[in-house]
Amino acid sequence: MPDDSPEKHTLDPWRGQYADRAANMIASEVRALFAVASRPEVVSLAGGMPNVSALPMDTVSSVMADLIAQHGPVALQYSSAQGIASLRESICEVMALEGISARPDDVVVTCGSQQALDLVAKVFLNPGDTVVTEAPTYVTAINTFAAYQARIAHVDMDEHGVIPEALDATFTRLRAEGRPVKLFYSVPTFQNPAGVTLTTERRPQVLEVCRRARVLLLEDNPYGLLRYDGEPVRALRADAPSEHDVIYLGSFSKTLAPGLRVGWALASPAVRDKLVLAAESAVLSQSPLTQMVVDRYLRTQPWTDQLKAFREMYRERRDAMLEALMEHMPPGTTWTVPQGGFFVWVTLPGGLDAKAMLPRATAARVAYVPGSGFFADGQGHGSMRLSFCYPTPERIREGVQRLSTVIKDEIALRTTFGVTHARPAHGPQAPSPQLP
Repeated sequence: MPDDSPEKHTLDPWRGQYADRAANMIASEVRALFAVASRPEVVSLAGGMPNVSALPMDTVSSVMADLIAQHGPVALQYSSAQGIASLRESICEVMALEGISARPDDVVVTCGSQQALDLVAKVFLNPGDTVVTEAPTYVTAINTFAAYQARIAHVDMDEHGVIPEALDATFTRLRAEGRPVKLFYSVPTFQNPAGVTLTTERRPQVLEVCRRARVLLLEDNPYGLLRYDGEPVRALRADAPSEHDVIYLGSFSKTLAPGLRVGWALASPAVRDKLVLAAESAVLSQSPLTQMVVDRYLRTQPWTDQLKAFREMYRERRDAMLEALMEHMPPGTTWTVPQGGFFVWVTLPGGLDAKAMLPRATAARVAYVPGSGFFADGQGHGSMRLSFCYPTPERIREGVQRLSTVIKDEIALRTTFGVTHARPAHGPQAPSPQLP
């Protein structure tokens, strides 16, 4: 007898059974571009993929082989949800480079800093709670907070990072609206997506604004050791009046390899205990093998020299992008000048809509991420994020030249047929682009 039930004719027979939070789980605009950006004929200035080809693969292979040979039964067994003790000690030494004095007991090892972000959201956020983020902000943070049914409010940045007065005003306004803020999420150093860094002068002001408002500051710092010139910037956590004021998130994805999936959270003891319990319920434990690989690499290899090589490689790519932007972009285009990290934030001239322009860009074989993907409230259509970490300098120059042609053609079309669908730009504005 044929099955004519309604379930047979629907793509998802369980559509009405999902939890409410599932409706807020959406694909990021960055991930949605991967299929196009991975085509070899397309110059991808979209994804922030570290260039792992610069790693000494023979050394990494040797470290892994030795671990399996010498400690295989431990490396391939279950482990503590908090992470192996020796790696937590090594992580404290890494954070010391950014001025952080930490105890290994207060470190929780995670599957990249993304899992740490998810665990913090799981522990702190109820449906309807408010999280404040920079404008723009890391796209997957938006998705993570939304998945826990939080409400996201943005605070303005400029080329010097988040504006402390705007942050204070945002907290005050939300409190007056009956929406006290649970978390302020910040990527203060070489920010994703804008590439800007919170200045030394503003850092204590931001800490004080959060302390006075009794808002927990969530510092996400995956790029902090990738400063091209000078010593690493001191982390916000390093100068917090109390260990209770800041949760710090770190990662080896940018400074070693993302495929190892090793990150961490540094938190006060009470919060740490909650994060460990949340990690246990999610994964039982992280992979001891990858933790031991990272720990062995840090203890036996000249990893600071490798870090220097990464910085030099990314600086060369940054310079190639800035020079190409200066050479090819039409008048009225502005962009940030990052001192580290992976990203440049470009603001288009004449109210152009970066998202509407994307199909024409991909047809011209260049990809970027529209700025609207980094806002929770529909801003950012006049901006885009360009990533310089993965392509070679030659490909970066080629990609920027292709992109500039698309922008110039779009300007010509609007001049000929009239401006339609122009959208305002939002995000840090560089008053006059200059090479570093």
